[in-house]
Amino acid sequence: MPTSDLLLDTHALLWWMAGSPELSATARTLIEDPASTVHISAAVVWEIGIKARLGRLHGVEDYLAEPERWHRQWRFAPLAMDQDDARVAAALVWDHRDPFDRMLVAQARRHRLALVTCDPAITAYHPGCRW
Repeated sequence: MPTSDLLLDTHALLWWMAGSPELSATARTLIEDPASTVHISAAVVWEIGIKARLGRLHGVEDYLAEPERWHRQWRFAPLAMDQDDARVAAALVWDHRDPFDRMLVAQARRHRLALVTCDPAITAYHPGCRW
């Protein structure tokens, strides 16, 4: 597989963390490839935290307590959100209201990253997805 710059969607990170078979073999191979640079957006950490607080996501307490430690352990690079990301996300001509998905698409475009997702709302809109 070629070297890749990746951005993981929230479900991709959660399935990676859990060792879930729901993460595709292609996605797992890309993530595990030492030549890949895997980015985790602050938006993903934010979404996981919100879902956990609302009781819709369990078993992520250790991750949320120290995401930086886990990212280092997995060789993942943090990706902060900035004003340009927010501007691009707001300007997307896309009838999708999920702010996390909009931010991930904006960041993937701005930073030229392949977005690792199987979310049909994203893959139908953004051609730069891998799964």
